[in-house]
Amino acid sequence: MGAETRNLSLRLSLCPYWHGWDPTAGEPQSPLIAEDCGLHRRYLRWRRVRIARPDRDSLNSMNERPHKEQFRFPRWTNTIRPHLGLGLTVAPLYLIALIYYAFNPTTTMSGYQPPQPVEYSHTLHAGELGIDCRYCHFTVENAATAAIPPTEVCMNCHASILTESTKLLPVRESHNSGMPIKWVRVHDLPDFVYFNHSAHVTRGIGCESCHGRIDHMDQVAQEQRLSMRWCLDCHREPENHLRPVDVVTTMGYAPAEDQIALGSRLRLENQINPSLDCSTCHR
Repeated sequence: MGAETRNLSLRLSLCPYWHGWDPTAGEPQSPLIAEDCGLHRRYLRWRRVRIARPDRDSLNSMNERPHKEQFRFPRWTNTIRPHLGLGLTVAPLYLIALIYYAFNPTTTMSGYQPPQPVEYSHTLHAGELGIDCRYCHFTVENAATAAIPPTEVCMNCHASILTESTKLLPVRESHNSGMPIKWVRVHDLPDFVYFNHSAHVTRGIGCESCHGRIDHMDQVAQEQRLSMRWCLDCHREPENHLRPVDVVTTMGYAPAEDQIALGSRLRLENQINPSLDCSTCHR
């Protein structure tokens, strides 16, 4: 019997309403319970504490029993919360900057118009003189890339035309030295994108569908965005751009019939079903 129990038993023995009660035997058997008895109220409180909170001896006996070892998280987990807070702060800002950069015209190079080492005018050559695109870009029907013309192609004409022009001085120097002209590429796709010019030109996709009205450009500029979405839109609905193969280099082409009707017919006749698989362009 604990000290508190003995003390309470001694004091309750002096109460006229409690006779012969032993606290160790359980609840008192006497029906005489005085509501105003302080010892009675203390007993009731003692019983509640006794049930809710076991005494020290009971706790010691519980500790002696075998039990499973509690799992404790390693100390490094204490750093998760501050790092998580930092991530939740930085991540939205990063996503906003990423989206802004992805759709910025500087990223897609839309409108890109770099200066070239030679002032070559497509307005003059492709427009007024009507030179076919394939005369200079002669690999476009047989290779993935449209070749940048070597100096010899330029000299086929300019060996006898404008031989003293200062604008053509870099061309003559290149021809004499054998060093190529350092043209600046305008339509430059990322290295992880594969594009085959011949696959498009030989099936009826006109040059101006991607490059715009080159015959109106004194200095070539990128007109289209050349983004993945832009490419997929054409792959899903190629009839919007299909034309007869013999007019793929014709600038300002206007079909005699409705473009959708013409494109749908050409798509059916030539069995054109562009792939939408990722590996088509990302190899």
